[in-house]
Amino acid sequence: MRFATAPIILGSILLLTACGDKPLHDLDARRKGPDEFLVLPGLPLEEPASYAALPTPTPGGSNRTDRDPQAEAILALGGRPSGAGIPAGEGALVAAASRYGVEGDIRETLTAEDEKRRKRAGILASVKLFPVDRYAETYERDSIDPFAVSAAYRRAGVPTPSSPPATE
Repeated sequence: MRFATAPIILGSILLLTACGDKPLHDLDARRKGPDEFLVLPGLPLEEPASYAALPTPTPGGSNRTDRDPQAEAILALGGRPSGAGIPAGEGALVAAASRYGVEGDIRETLTAEDEKRRKRAGILASVKLFPVDRYAETYERDSIDPFAVSAAYRRAGVPTPSSPPATE
């Protein structure tokens, strides 16, 4: 009797622990709850030099503590958020990057292609016995094996940095 209960208890513990960790890149849009990526913390409050020089309030508009994520990203990458165009020192880089043409609507094109691919891959998505990682399942063919790429470059004689062992 003792030998029969131990595997049952161990199996139930393993089943319960397998249900716990859900990845962040879950593609299921049917979940209920807030979108954590829409929360944008404001800038810290600061006292102005002159209260008389404050702009008039704009109800529903922006204020001095609102963040501008796009301008902050441009600044973090070393650019100028003023939209003054391409600096003279970077003209050659832009010309080299756009030598085969530039699509103006690349984001919309990629969004449509991605939606079509996920819809095609999700035909049998609702028929799963256990929860799976939809992101990895959908883009498995497009993923790159870094160890195979590193080995190919090493065989070609390209010096490559060392990488951790492929034990995972």
